[in-house]
Amino acid sequence: MVFRDERWPDGTPGWVDLLVPDQAKAMAFYSGLFGWTVYPGGEETGFYGMAELRGRPVAGIGRTPPDRDIPAVWTTYLAVSDVDRTAAAVTEAGGEIVMPVLEVRPAGRMAVAADPAGAVFGLWEAGDHIGTQVTAAPGTPAWNECMSRDHPVAKPFYEEVFGYGFQDLSSDDFTYAVLLIDGRPIGGLGTVPGSAPPEVPSHWLTYFWVADADAGAAKVTELGGTVQGKPFDSPYGRQVRVTDDQGVPFMIIAPNEQSGEPEGWEV
Repeated sequence: MVFRDERWPDGTPGWVDLLVPDQAKAMAFYSGLFGWTVYPGGEETGFYGMAELRGRPVAGIGRTPPDRDIPAVWTTYLAVSDVDRTAAAVTEAGGEIVMPVLEVRPAGRMAVAADPAGAVFGLWEAGDHIGTQVTAAPGTPAWNECMSRDHPVAKPFYEEVFGYGFQDLSSDDFTYAVLLIDGRPIGGLGTVPGSAPPEVPSHWLTYFWVADADAGAAKVTELGGTVQGKPFDSPYGRQVRVTDDQGVPFMIIAPNEQSGEPEGWEV
């Protein structure tokens, strides 16, 4: 388990949060799956809940506003040092600002954007809240990736706005690039699989660490969620796509012999 007390570098996925119609139901599901302790905020925060491990923030759980048509989804927030400047860069590069810059004092400043292919993500300029403060343990974010319906359009957008480099892992039937900052992998950019239903849009997807992917998948089912396919091994860990008990998709992944354990790993 690794604790973090410094701001995440610009362009790094530094926070994830969930908006769902039934916040209490989500708190029970994820606490049961990941061992989170969730502390709902007051009315002034829209009752936004902070999920913690070992007393450190790891993710957020909020309720969708009843007067707005917002899908239930996990949102990846990319760290930025100047949210106004980055929001302007998003529009200049062909993206869209879905939610204008919002002051969340003293926590920080945020906006929600969409890339030119329609994948929605957040921007977070840290104040008192730097984002996720614990990694390399079950229940913490492991990876974030953008799965796009238009990879050739999305790739130059992220390069222009965030200055990413790319490590191409594509094959004949698979398009995927690792996003790099100063040569360091921070996320991924792939193509929505051809097997996905046509209504699945471009989207950012969050992976969470678990100690055992098979046991984690069984726990998802026990808690009322669904498992989409069987856990499978990859060079990066044993993983499986799941949805929670309100239909929100995410991935769970566990270290395997190929990947080894991340530095600082603690169960």
